[in-house]
Amino acid sequence: MRNTLALVGRPNTGKSTLFNRLTRTRSAIVDATSGVTRDRNYGKSEWNGITFSVIDTGGYVLNSEDIYEAEICKQVTLAIEEAEVIAFLVDGREGLTVLDEEIATMLRSCSKPVFLVVNKIDSPSNYTDQFDFYALGLENLYPVSAVSGSGTGELLDEIVKHFSEEKEEIDENIPRIAVIGRPNVGKSSIINAFLGQDRNIVTSMAGTTRDSIYSRYKGFGFDFYLVDTAGLRKKKSVEENLEFYSVMRTIRAIESSDVCILMTDATNGFEAQDLNILSLAQRNKKGVVIVVNKWDLVEKNANTHLDFEKNIKAKIAPANDVPIIFTSVINKQRIFKVLETAIAVYKNCNRKISTSQLNDTMLDIISFNPPPIHKDKVVRIKYVTQLPTQTPAFAFFCNLPQYVIDSYQRFLENKIRSQWDFSGAPMDIYFRKK
Repeated sequence: MRNTLALVGRPNTGKSTLFNRLTRTRSAIVDATSGVTRDRNYGKSEWNGITFSVIDTGGYVLNSEDIYEAEICKQVTLAIEEAEVIAFLVDGREGLTVLDEEIATMLRSCSKPVFLVVNKIDSPSNYTDQFDFYALGLENLYPVSAVSGSGTGELLDEIVKHFSEEKEEIDENIPRIAVIGRPNVGKSSIINAFLGQDRNIVTSMAGTTRDSIYSRYKGFGFDFYLVDTAGLRKKKSVEENLEFYSVMRTIRAIESSDVCILMTDATNGFEAQDLNILSLAQRNKKGVVIVVNKWDLVEKNANTHLDFEKNIKAKIAPANDVPIIFTSVINKQRIFKVLETAIAVYKNCNRKISTSQLNDTMLDIISFNPPPIHKDKVVRIKYVTQLPTQTPAFAFFCNLPQYVIDSYQRFLENKIRSQWDFSGAPMDIYFRKK
């Protein structure tokens, strides 16, 4: 990757703190607990007019039997391969460790520029602690405090010398598609299948993904961001602070996305928590595609697919105009259809219908099916137009808007959806005084 800096080091040396400072965000979780960052977390930074990417990695641990730590090591290795410059963070307060020496040995054989960043040098009393790290045999040693920012300017001055000053053209208007759902339903697996590489850590353990991760997808005529998020659990299950942060990241990912792919587990059925997550996406007015994963593990007969879909639509009613796709990510069954459908839903969310088309079609429908008389009041609808809002919204102008009943509002919404393709898209219907 062009103009990319990878932050590596053993656990709890302040990599995520430095990442947040460089990117001027709080997108990486920072906690005193070792091993908080698990996936590669990507961000953008700018220094002296040069824009570059920053990769935050999990703490590097060698010869561990912990399933997470083994996966973290793979992710760190991938980050080093992707980056142009490596910042190796060590803990100035704790001093030189055996693990620091092992990581340094690995980095000395790396052909890329490596900057030894001695973090937590934040007072004159421990300024000399940095000198112990010269024993690692790495040049470019820089004492910094990621918390206060001390020393980071000098470090960045040298790092950006290795980057190109040509600015990469970034289209901020391309779709953002968030992959959401309960833990362990296959969110990271489907993104890895889309991208054709182990971009995100995948284990069989619930709660593996903690940060929301953005991956650019370009290919087969598509161009959009995929967002992998931490699994959402019921409130009583959110016991550790870290998982609370993860839930907040997921909510932010939903809020900043255009379309949400809601992953569910076919072996568990469509549960109450799936419905809660769907409601969260719909309240935020996001397009939705429901993906029923692990379909290969379900015993089937001639009507299994139809019965499962019918059950989901009954649970999400009345908002049941949502595409439902049955997949097996592990077997790569119908995963390309998921992408096609998500892009179709994005287009539906941005669909504009001309006022003349709306009136020609809807006023005829209304004349055959007028609003029911309510409290002896006769409602007459004379005009309809689409509002200039970010998501589909329509205003019906009538004499007595306060007497239009909810069921008739749903009737009009369903007619609009059936006349023009708004499948998966949110929709608002308003009645206004003419």
